[in-house]
Amino acid sequence: MHAPLTPATRSHPPTAEPDLTHHGDAEVGAGLIDLAVNVRRAPMPDWLAEPITASLADLAAYPDPEPARAAVAARHGRPPAEVLLTAGAAEGFVLLAQALRGIRRPVVVHPQFTEPEAALRAAGHHVQRVLLDPADDFRLHPERVPADADLVMIGNPTNPTSVLHPAADLATLARPGRVLVVDEAFADTTAAPGQPGEPESLAARRDLPGLVVVRSLTKTWGLAGLRIGYLLGEAALLRRLAAVQPLWAVSTPALAAATACAGPTAVQAERAIAAQLAADRDHLVAGLSALPGVRVVGRPASAFVLIHRPGADRIRAALREHGWAVRRGDTFPGLGPDWLRIAVRDRACTDAFIKVLAEILEA
Repeated sequence: MHAPLTPATRSHPPTAEPDLTHHGDAEVGAGLIDLAVNVRRAPMPDWLAEPITASLADLAAYPDPEPARAAVAARHGRPPAEVLLTAGAAEGFVLLAQALRGIRRPVVVHPQFTEPEAALRAAGHHVQRVLLDPADDFRLHPERVPADADLVMIGNPTNPTSVLHPAADLATLARPGRVLVVDEAFADTTAAPGQPGEPESLAARRDLPGLVVVRSLTKTWGLAGLRIGYLLGEAALLRRLAAVQPLWAVSTPALAAATACAGPTAVQAERAIAAQLAADRDHLVAGLSALPGVRVVGRPASAFVLIHRPGADRIRAALREHGWAVRRGDTFPGLGPDWLRIAVRDRACTDAFIKVLAEILEA
């Protein structure tokens, strides 16, 4: 069992343990409009498609990660030794779990993406959960993390809550003897008018001991099938992770994508996409907030919105019958069947969804 913490859960309670292996793609079926998966679906820009396509001519050679590593390092103002390219962000969690077998007290802050805890469990770690309070909009209170935790994992912005924690609060969790893992898979979705760049990101912080930032390129650029992400952190720590990584883990096309997505054209495009996303998110939040009994969590900051509504599990089933897929909440520790995660889409899609949801709630 997990060590007690208030509030907390146990690692193996007799019933209702969340399914950590469940992901949004399992919600999507033939003919359903997808509001369950947070991957952006849009035509791939030429500046990204062309290098990926061109890389196919080089598949007879083993992948060379160094150009992509240098490009990512330059984007974040780090030396290449502080970058580890991975087959998606999920591989990074597996490498951390496998390489850090000597840790004594790993803590995962929930609700959040379940793969970090799943990877730790699979590697035999005894995981403790810190559950953030829904009544407080799942805000982080750093003092609730045990002082002797030697591994802390947290998302920012957090999936599924869409909460963006202040970078200053996260920074207080870093200390000698601890590895602090911040999952920033959705950090590039948080830029907005008046907030240039990626507010609250720690990707450029080189002064925090034990910090590892996990990044993904699959969400904004629709590359989930290509599997590309990376870790940023101290060179010595990343060497430990690289030692347990399979040879040639990142394919040549994925490396081409990483190089392209690290360039100034990509960064400028990301910020424009994030600004449009912010407007579309505000439209979704306004529509949801007008529905009876629906509570939107806090001030959503990413490509998805978390809502609470009694009987949400039945509402999700009714939405499926009407052709809509949304993400169930009961597979996330700290949530339950009365929670749903809804992806942000364009205004026309949102209006159609809100109309159907309103009809279901009125029935």
